[in-house]
Parts: sequence; C-alpha cells; structure tokens
Amino acid sequence: MGYSYKEADNYESIMKYADIIKEPHHRSSRHPHMSKADRAAQFSPFKALTGFEDAAQETARLTEERPDLQEDDIARLDRQLAFLQEHLAEKPLLEITFFAPDLLKSGGSIRRMTGNLRRVDAYNRELVMSDGTTVNMDQVLSMESELFRKMEQF
Repeated sequence: MGYSYKEADNYESIMKYADIIKEPHHRSSRHPHMSKADRAAQFSPFKALTGFEDAAQETARLTEERPDLQEDDIARLDRQLAFLQEHLAEKPLLEITFFAPDLLKSGGSIRRMTGNLRRVDAYNRELVMSDGTTVNMDQVLSMESELFRKMEQF
C-alpha cells in the first residue's frame, strides 16, 4: 500500500490513541468545570504596561498656579473675616472662591462654593460651613455675601 509521509504520521497517531479515541471526555469530580468565557480569558492579550495609561493621563492633567493677592485684597478679606465673626449667629450665606491645591502634583484649581457659615476656626485657620465642609482661610481668594453689603453701608 502506498501511503504518503503525512498519511503515515496520521495513521500512527490514530493507532497510538485507538484505545481511548471513542471514550467520553473526562470531567474532574474534584475541580469545577471552567466556562468558555473563563477559558478564553486565559488567552487574552497580555498588557505589559499596566497602569501606563493612568500615569500618562495624570501627567497630561493640567493644574493652575495659585494667584497672588494684592495687599488691598488681603486687607478686604481680613475685614470680611472679622465682620463674619461678629455675625456668626446669623449663619450668613457665603459664596467663597478659593484655591484647592492638587494632592498629586504642583498647582491646583480655583473652585467656588456656596453655603452657610457655621463657625470660623481661628486655630486651624478654617471656615466651617453648615454642611461640615471646611475651607482653609489661607486659600480663600474672595468672598461674597449679602452681609458684606451691610458692612459697606457703615
């Protein structure tokens, strides 16, 4: 009989496993059967640079420098803080513009918040709002309130 090399290799393989070729596929009683999705996940592409995209995005994220206040702006904020301490019982509504330093890199962002002032914490140099939010007094850039309009009338 004239077999080619390919057919001869195939015949030898078939004969090698002839005793088990028609047996049912073995299922382990000790280990649970793996789903097709889990089996496919084993062969998903490997990402050697895990976290690289996050690091690149963090580097690309822009921050602002803290603006410097003029002496008259600082004096106005000091007058406003003193006036607020005298009128804390009124729980004045404030709109505060402040600089929020970035925790991960130099610079930060300018933010604005509105809320009722609960107290002025002179020891920690913070403005404590009714909702518990705190703003560092050294980061305040400006404050607006109806209460300040009364102050300007005097």
